[in-house]
Amino acid sequence: EAHEDTAIEGEEIFLMGFVVSNSFTLRRRVQSCSRGRSVTMQSEGRIDLQISATKDILSKQLAEFVIQKAADAKKEKGKFVVALSGGSLPKTLAKELVTDDYKERAEFSSWHVYFADERCVPLDHEDSNYGLSKTELFDKVNIPASQIYPIDPSLSPEECAAAYAKSLETGIGEGIPVFDVLFLGIGPDGHTCSLFPGHPLLQENSKTVAHILDSPKPPPQRVTLTYPVLNAAKDVVFVSTGSSKKDAMRSILKVRLGSHINSPR
Repeated sequence: EAHEDTAIEGEEIFLMGFVVSNSFTLRRRVQSCSRGRSVTMQSEGRIDLQISATKDILSKQLAEFVIQKAADAKKEKGKFVVALSGGSLPKTLAKELVTDDYKERAEFSSWHVYFADERCVPLDHEDSNYGLSKTELFDKVNIPASQIYPIDPSLSPEECAAAYAKSLETGIGEGIPVFDVLFLGIGPDGHTCSLFPGHPLLQENSKTVAHILDSPKPPPQRVTLTYPVLNAAKDVVFVSTGSSKKDAMRSILKVRLGSHINSPR
């Protein structure tokens, strides 16, 4: 078995998905992992680390995971509440889900889809996370339009964040919303959602949805779920693909995190 640094350094294209379950607090380092090997760590929650040899394999793993979670949620409460981020995630997630075999198993009619973060642009703009998910997934499966919850881009960023927080309260419940699954990406700088390393927004604990006017990555105006929401989710799936994420992933896996889920601060 190779030490984690060797495995990560050696990947020309580094593909990883990992699942954080039930308010996980990382207290131990991953000791070793190699291509295609699954590493499970036990702590206050559970982390399943999966390194996939190809994007196709990763897409199949994600499809199997989400289908099982959707079935469990539907059996428990009649619906599956999920949030998606942007970037390469929608395409990776949708690749297998839109095939006939998976569409028959996914029970999309029970899905309620929110967005972990969004750019304050028109919904048909090329930078819109909703627009990307619509092209890759929504247009190809039978999720009812009334169960997909985009932002209102006609509002100011502050008003948009407040309105989206109200939408979460109406659709999921008062207080901190509890998602069945959050699907998140990781940027080369280690950011997730629109929570960027070193940004004051990382300290936001009173709001479920916050706005940002000075995102280090364009476009600058965005809305995002906050850390309390990420930490409340039943399962959080981080999906990272490509060699540009290698350094960020190495750093995240090495750091002893003080509480729950934190991107590098």
